Amino acid sequence: MLIRDLARIAMGGLTVNIGRSMLTILGIVIGVASIILIVSVGNGAQRLILSQFEGIGSRVLVIQPGRQPQGPSDFFEFFTDSLKERDVKALTVRGSVPGIVDVAPVVAGNFSVVWRDESKRATTFGATDIFADILDVSTASGEFFTNEDVRQRTSVVVLGYKLNQDIFGDSDAIGQVVKIKNVNFRVGGVLPKKGNVGLLNVDDVAILPYTAAQEYLTGTDYFQEILIRVENEDVMPRVEEDVKNLLRMNHNITDPAKDDFHVMTPADVASRVSTVTGILTAFLTAVAAISLIVGGIGIMNIMLVSVSERTGEIGLRKAIGATNNDILKQFLLEAVILTASGGVIGMILGNTFSYVLSLALSYFLDVSWKFVLPLQAMAVGIFVSTIVGVVFGIYPARRASRLDPVEALRYE
Repeated sequence: MLIRDLARIAMGGLTVNIGRSMLTILGIVIGVASIILIVSVGNGAQRLILSQFEGIGSRVLVIQPGRQPQGPSDFFEFFTDSLKERDVKALTVRGSVPGIVDVAPVVAGNFSVVWRDESKRATTFGATDIFADILDVSTASGEFFTNEDVRQRTSVVVLGYKLNQDIFGDSDAIGQVVKIKNVNFRVGGVLPKKGNVGLLNVDDVAILPYTAAQEYLTGTDYFQEILIRVENEDVMPRVEEDVKNLLRMNHNITDPAKDDFHVMTPADVASRVSTVTGILTAFLTAVAAISLIVGGIGIMNIMLVSVSERTGEIGLRKAIGATNNDILKQFLLEAVILTASGGVIGMILGNTFSYVLSLALSYFLDVSWKFVLPLQAMAVGIFVSTIVGVVFGIYPARRASRLDPVEALRYE
């Protein structure tokens, strides 16, 4: 019998009970839609993060405390106190590392910024005026603090756009005094609306001289990061190696395996983020794929019920000349049509949900979240759903093909 005829008969069998057919493929629809949604959102997040890291610039080296992370157990190495003032002084000595343009130590914290009855928790950075250049921001009003403010431990602070709006509203913040950890700080400047740079939301930060941050807020004598800007991208590898050698000499380290610091470029950070998001997306996709297995089991059960209900039909077809192979192909084709249809519907729903979600995330998070059409995931979804139809449809199809025509005709 021709495939065309078998397909017509199979479609006729499925449309007899269209409601049951739709419920049967529900697991396949959910599985494929979930996979496409997860992959699309994961790729969108990855592109967003990578585009934000481009804002840091390709000429910036980031020195962080602790050894180079190799796994989750190395996470707490970040909180060591290995980067100190002596390292900053060594790096800023002219000629110590040719190619360095600026050095910006960073002290990070999270404190409440209070003005009258208004209070807002904010990420607080102690840094130098070079920090603003690296983030590629300048004040919209007022002025950034100077190197003299850093030397004098001046209690001055620069507020991010949203932080300023949340605390002062339409009032002029310049010259006003806010409290951070019960210490008075004069607002010297306010940043324009910037959004994210890397993983940092610049609109929600408070930036002050790092010496004042250490003296009045953290009570520490070490840094969470040291940012270095180099002359150009060509000298980046050489400067990175020279910085490592200088810090090893400063820390009396002879074995590189015992480094208590690590140096990264924005590309390194972006690569790590890309790896993490890729692993997370793959894990969630594997979880969502369980729905395909559940859906396949459901299809096998329904096909077995269908074989029982259509035993008389099978006997009649065999009586007029249909072979076991014809019956096998018919029921297997029904299973494949069911799962492939579920895959197509899931693909349409998954892309629709992904597009709507990307618009919602762009609106509510105020970021440029791009919708990514996951062509590979779509192809995999259709392929896998078809394979599920074959795998879970073969047993009911074989059972139908092996029915004895005489016994089948007597079945009621």
